[in-house]
Amino acid sequence: MLSDNIKQAIRTAYKAFGEHLENFNPRKQQTFLIAEIAKTLAGEYSKDRKIIAIEAGTGTGKSLAYSLGAIPLAKAKDKKICISTATVALQEQLVEKDLPFLKQHSGIDFSFTLVKGRQRYVCRQKLTAAVSAQDTPQPGFTFAEKPSERDITLLKQLHKALMENHWQGDRDSWTDPIPHHIWQLIQSDKYSCLRNVADHTHCPFHKARETMDNSDVLVINHSLLLADLEMGGGKILPDPEDTYYIIDEAHHLPKITRDHASAAIALKGATEWLDKLKELADKMAKLIKSQSAISPSLKLADDCTDLLTDLQKVLTFIDANKSIYFVPNKRTKFSTDKDNTVYRFEHGVLPKAIKQPAEDLEELSKKCLNHANKLYFLLMEAVKDGEVASYLAEPLLSEYGFLSQRLENFHALWAMYAKVDSEKAAPVARWCELTEHKKLDYLLAASPIEVGFTLEDKLWSKCEGAVLCSATIMALNSFDHFRRQVGLSNTDGTQYQKVDSPFDYQQCAQLKIIDTEYEPSDERFTDELIRRLPELIAQDMATLVLFSSYWQMETVAKALREKNKLSILVQGEQSRQHIIDSHKKYCNSNKSSIVFGTQSFSEGLDLPGKYLTNLIITKLPFSVPTSPVEEAHAEYVSAKGGNPFMSISVPEASKKLIQATGRLLRNEKDTGIITILDKRLKTKRYGQDLLNALPPYKRG
Repeated sequence: MLSDNIKQAIRTAYKAFGEHLENFNPRKQQTFLIAEIAKTLAGEYSKDRKIIAIEAGTGTGKSLAYSLGAIPLAKAKDKKICISTATVALQEQLVEKDLPFLKQHSGIDFSFTLVKGRQRYVCRQKLTAAVSAQDTPQPGFTFAEKPSERDITLLKQLHKALMENHWQGDRDSWTDPIPHHIWQLIQSDKYSCLRNVADHTHCPFHKARETMDNSDVLVINHSLLLADLEMGGGKILPDPEDTYYIIDEAHHLPKITRDHASAAIALKGATEWLDKLKELADKMAKLIKSQSAISPSLKLADDCTDLLTDLQKVLTFIDANKSIYFVPNKRTKFSTDKDNTVYRFEHGVLPKAIKQPAEDLEELSKKCLNHANKLYFLLMEAVKDGEVASYLAEPLLSEYGFLSQRLENFHALWAMYAKVDSEKAAPVARWCELTEHKKLDYLLAASPIEVGFTLEDKLWSKCEGAVLCSATIMALNSFDHFRRQVGLSNTDGTQYQKVDSPFDYQQCAQLKIIDTEYEPSDERFTDELIRRLPELIAQDMATLVLFSSYWQMETVAKALREKNKLSILVQGEQSRQHIIDSHKKYCNSNKSSIVFGTQSFSEGLDLPGKYLTNLIITKLPFSVPTSPVEEAHAEYVSAKGGNPFMSISVPEASKKLIQATGRLLRNEKDTGIITILDKRLKTKRYGQDLLNALPPYKRG
């Protein structure tokens, strides 16, 4: 239950916050959200299920609502708060603007920090070794390739800035992008950059973790959250049992969860690094100089040999069936855009020639991991006891880290290939890709189709509480689609709230549906866009035109530049930020500006006021299954007697259309026109459902 003290603290903070904002008027939507979040997390609705999913429209002020609803309660109960986002832009807004303002003006004393994955930080010891390698080479450190003068200069600049405390050691805060081949040499890794090793005590990652331990609020991203949960929770972040999770941009969570649960290996590539693993085991055993290291080293080498034998069986089988699996111009029932380099095993069913070796490969790779981990811990003990110099051990520990991650992924892939799918649940999607980068190889991959059970098992059932929010959680005015995706239900105690935007949609925006001559699937539709768009663009000064395909966008842009002499800022021709800056510059000079973009410009693009008054959507944002996982999902729905178009494509299109139209009104005073050039909104039975799910724009 919420105590009177916490209720009073929230009211006082909200009032104090409002007094420091000009023209601040308490919004009933925002105060309602604060109360619902606080009551849910306090267990007033369910003591066992302190979870609430919220769709909060633009302008409801949800970041302030969840901060005020959660922070006073977390402080009182000595719990941590993890605010997880899908985009860097929202992370930066929270850390640089929202949370500092709240702390300064609300009267709540709390600390916060941005938490990044280990790989975003430099290892001080590795950087020092890399710089020293030019003049007085340290034993154990070598460059994979001879560094260029530019590389050496950069390394010295990084080292000097770090030592003089002008740089905190995270990759993102360095002014210019750090090349990947350089960063790989000097980034922190969990195998050699350890706090209890003297040379690493002052590494930036460990300093960042100290700040995290002392902070009340941690701002993270969904990938870091999933990485922690994958390890059991509480390994990178605080224990789920002691944490309130606020998952903003929650509509991204299902896909990111699925990506984290997938695995892939290159068959020929795996044979190469398995040979290196055998060599590494021998090097580690020799350095440890202990009888206890001999057995795991020999067992690891034997298991690697057996792995290579079974791997060759799979490779031989796929090679023999290459002409059957990779048929030129192949089309499938669930995709019209299929190339000839991917073969998906229907319903996830593998041929015996792959299934049988998969079972052995899973078991053997698990043994390899155990032997390799034993060698690693023996070497670490030898370093701690002073029996092995750390500078000699570190190159082997780093190489071990690199290879063990590959081995873990290798085991995960074969575990999914060996698994017997339950008849009651969706099968695992399994497929093979033909790759021809430097040489021909086969990529075997697998991914779960549905991930709700994973989130339930690793997060919802363990956490102290959770808030899931987004401007587009619902699809077709229902939470059902989202519930299925993330493993929640409407009978488990989870709360659901839809909070409408305070915008006056009827007065501020007009929605026009153009009755086009052709449907978007007609090849003549692109020519119709070229004919119609100039007139629609001319109706205002600041225009954003959204396309569903790069090809169509580029074709239309080329034609309008040549025939109509239009000046257009096209996504992909410059960086996103450059396009936005140029667009705003034109608008500030009272010049018309036109931006062409695709799906990524439909979400997260913020062009308030005069920077966007004319939004044109060329086509409903349906996406055909383009990945093997999406195909497998559609196949699974069909196998159960469902309609994948109505149960997957339409709900997803509904969310994307709401996101796209949401680009127009960013503030309460914004106005403009939304035009959609897709007659299916009028002619198809799902069209009215899509329109009904949109905000109540004035229809033109």
